[in-house]
Amino acid sequence: MRKGYAFGVMLVLGGGTCLSLGGILLRNLESADGWQVLFYRACTFFVTLFAILAARYRGNIFAAYRTVGWRGVLAGTVLGLGSIAYVFALLSTTVANVVFIIGASPLVTALVGWLWLRERLYASSVIAMLAAFAGIGLMLADGFVAGGGLGNAMALLVVLSFVVFLLLLRSRRDVDMLPATSIAGIVAALVAAVMAGSLYVSPHDLMIAVLLGSVQFCGGFMLITLSTRYVPAAEVALFSLSEAVLAPLWVWIGVDEVPSALTLSGASVVFFAVVGYCLIGIRRERAA
Repeated sequence: MRKGYAFGVMLVLGGGTCLSLGGILLRNLESADGWQVLFYRACTFFVTLFAILAARYRGNIFAAYRTVGWRGVLAGTVLGLGSIAYVFALLSTTVANVVFIIGASPLVTALVGWLWLRERLYASSVIAMLAAFAGIGLMLADGFVAGGGLGNAMALLVVLSFVVFLLLLRSRRDVDMLPATSIAGIVAALVAAVMAGSLYVSPHDLMIAVLLGSVQFCGGFMLITLSTRYVPAAEVALFSLSEAVLAPLWVWIGVDEVPSALTLSGASVVFFAVVGYCLIGIRRERAA
């Protein structure tokens, strides 16, 4: 086994577990609306990540922010808008719909990478993409039938924002883009502050928002980012599917939210398409 590989896998699984908590935390809100939660979630995310960066760079932290350039600012803005769509997706449709639509991100990233960066696209990837898009189609159809169309549309926006974010990061592989990631918190907080009628929330809802920002959002992305030092990209994508597996389980156990048959069918197609894609990518990376 490669040195540090097991540790890297644990980091990915831990990151996926943190991200999977979004649905169950939002389902336990008392009275706060989406914009109020977003404001405190984004503020907590930025403060947590900024503190980590300050400890890392010490007196050079602002130089680290300048280094990311306009692409870093754009990447943070896109991620911030995507985080807004994520919260409203979870508030508007089932957790299963959201996490499995978002779970198709590796396939969408491969497609956009081929179109934009001219990265190689294999026949197996195309087959997996077509299968995943068919599964997403089933879940979108379920949204129209059950009234969750808005949530599904928000989930698609999350995928789009995440793909653009990753491609912008790839274009600056020589620079630490973690400061750019923290900019997402500023963007989301500013938008939420403008849109929220009031920023007063109960202590219970404030605690949930803090957990969403520090543990679910920041903790999830930090652990997955760190895991890339030890685990190849295709394997990170595979193991991070722990989010898609665990998130519907938490709301099923906690609030008895059971996905429809159509959602389960579409989710199964997406899940196995992404797993197949990742496994093929793992074989290819190890052969190389």
